[in-house]
Amino acid sequence: MSAQRFTPEFKEEAVKQVTEKGFSVAEVAVRLGVSTHSLYKWVKAVSPDRSEQHSQELLEAKSEILRLRSQMRRIEEERDILKKAVRYLAREPE
Repeated sequence: MSAQRFTPEFKEEAVKQVTEKGFSVAEVAVRLGVSTHSLYKWVKAVSPDRSEQHSQELLEAKSEILRLRSQMRRIEEERDILKKAVRYLAREPE
């Protein structure tokens, strides 16, 4: 039983076929003559860690919350100005 060695370029191209081109792991493994287990390991090695992905999603969510809070403050200020203007104009007789 000999362990086949594949070049990093070969592994990279195999992973690209799965991740970017949308082929299934089984399909690519059969076509390239590698085991599905190996191909799954290669794909997992290049995919971002779940904790990294989760922290990135949290960071994006926090920045969105901050942006929305800022927008809400601005809109509330505009609303308050309009309320004052309506009250002022309602008091003025024509």
